[in-house]
Amino acid sequence: MLYRKEIDGLRAIAVLPVIFFHAGFDWFSGGYVGVDVFFVISGYLITSIIFSEIKTGQFSIIAFYERRCRRILPALFFVILVCLPFAWLWMLPNTLLDFSKSLISVMLYVSNLYFRNDTGYFANVAEEKPLLHTWSLSVEEQYYLFFPLLTIFFWRIDKKWLPSVFILIAMTSFIFAELQSAVDPQKIFFDTRGRAGELLIGSFIAIYLNSQKEAKHIPFSSGINQAGSAIGFALIVLPVFLFNKTIPYPGFYTLIPTLGVCRTGFSIMILI
Repeated sequence: MLYRKEIDGLRAIAVLPVIFFHAGFDWFSGGYVGVDVFFVISGYLITSIIFSEIKTGQFSIIAFYERRCRRILPALFFVILVCLPFAWLWMLPNTLLDFSKSLISVMLYVSNLYFRNDTGYFANVAEEKPLLHTWSLSVEEQYYLFFPLLTIFFWRIDKKWLPSVFILIAMTSFIFAELQSAVDPQKIFFDTRGRAGELLIGSFIAIYLNSQKEAKHIPFSSGINQAGSAIGFALIVLPVFLFNKTIPYPGFYTLIPTLGVCRTGFSIMILI
């Protein structure tokens, strides 16, 4: 894929609220929605890459996972190595034991499952878990175990089925998240099943843009796309300041920032 500056811009919009939220700034009470922005971006990028390689006959499951390892592992190992000496020097025995367990779960890409059963994302004790942020990485990697295989399967049967399959899975994911957020909000926050719909929203962007590209058609005028981009940006930013820990999340509320990414990203990609 060609490098797209606007995607890095969306990444910056996503990461800053998360940082300010964990730094304790009250204005950024909903800064955790930045993670949802990342999920949508990841879904778009991965789907675009897979579609491009399948069309040219170059897609390989082994190569796909090998690229993921090369992209993720160096930075992940660096973070772990930085955390180790500080954990050894500063943590009490029980806390150090918990850190060791989280370290193993990170290496196995199941840290979301570990933190789901260990502590809530919004709990005060969560600030003492330096690898807590890896839960979203584990969600992505678990999702990518099945998504490429599902895509290839329906592509070979009839690729026209893919949008319908993605819509069905996404709807199921959001409904599941909404129901579980009322029952056990701590666990559903980390649950891949409740987050898959967000990644699939990114996939919808990739599918739609790909179909428009094949038809050599640019939908809507520049003015409409500019307005759509502004609306999408507002849907991303407003939850950062209006949401808080009491909002049932993830669930239907998650549609606000994720659809905002969809509208913003779609408009900008059309304009550029």
